[in-house]
Amino acid sequence: QVQLVESGGGLVQAGGSLRLACTVSGGVKINIMDWYRQLPGKDRETVARIDSRGNTDYADSAKGRFTISMDNAKNTGYLQMNSLRPEDTGDYYCSANVYTWRDGSREYWGQGTQVSVSS
Repeated sequence: QVQLVESGGGLVQAGGSLRLACTVSGGVKINIMDWYRQLPGKDRETVARIDSRGNTDYADSAKGRFTISMDNAKNTGYLQMNSLRPEDTGDYYCSANVYTWRDGSREYWGQGTQVSVSS
């Protein structure tokens, strides 16, 4: 059974940094990992994506401030968030397209972690 466990959220002052982690267990291979966020009163948005080759893509709001990475040995993806702003406050989720012998490739979701940025 595939599970995604996120960590690293919390409260930080504007201009500060946080590193979110998403650890995947139960799968054979992580094909793609995405980070999403749900900001108060707004639709969920994709923040960043990384594939198994290390190719990355970012939302405009994340470019230059956030960095997505993957440690394949640890089956863990990271979202390094720098220069945080109060408007980054929200719930952050990871999802991953994971291959398992039983189910093939499918998408799984983490439980979310809260990020609060004070002004």
